Amino acid sequence: MAKQLAFHINSSQCGNCKACQIACKDKNNLPVGIIWRRVWQYGGMHCENPACVNACPAGAMIKRADGVVLVNADQCVGCRYCEWACPYGAPHYSEAKGVMTKCNFCEDLLAKGENPACVDACPMRAIEFGELSELRAKYGNAMDVEPLPASWMTQPAVVVTPHKHAQVSGKGTGHILDLVQEV
Repeated sequence: MAKQLAFHINSSQCGNCKACQIACKDKNNLPVGIIWRRVWQYGGMHCENPACVNACPAGAMIKRADGVVLVNADQCVGCRYCEWACPYGAPHYSEAKGVMTKCNFCEDLLAKGENPACVDACPMRAIEFGELSELRAKYGNAMDVEPLPASWMTQPAVVVTPHKHAQVSGKGTGHILDLVQEV
């Protein structure tokens, strides 16, 4: 299997401080309303079978050999098809740039051998970064947690350590308490 980079999220350790969210916004100079790293996080799943890549008519949404899903802004026509196709809401339209944007695993930091900004900013160490197969070997293969969409849709490259009260997705009982976030 080819290398697939991924995040491990330990939801039982997360204190909802949003330090990861602020670090991501600061590092990427994101305007108000655009949030790539959400504390209730779906965004930036870097799926093994990304619906956003398959939906992009311009070929601007790409998946690299290491599994990182990126937007080639030079090719993006801003049609938002990727946004509509993604069950996690990961791609965001930038009004200022007229193109789609999304989490890129802080590719400039990766190139220097560093962690994504959200990982290092988390005071609870609830976010880990690495190769998907290694994270699954270390933490298991939990992905289907309410209220996330079922993993069969896109095979998200994320490993979740569920909170003790978490339920399997598909029950329809999970919900997001802070759907509107202004950071």
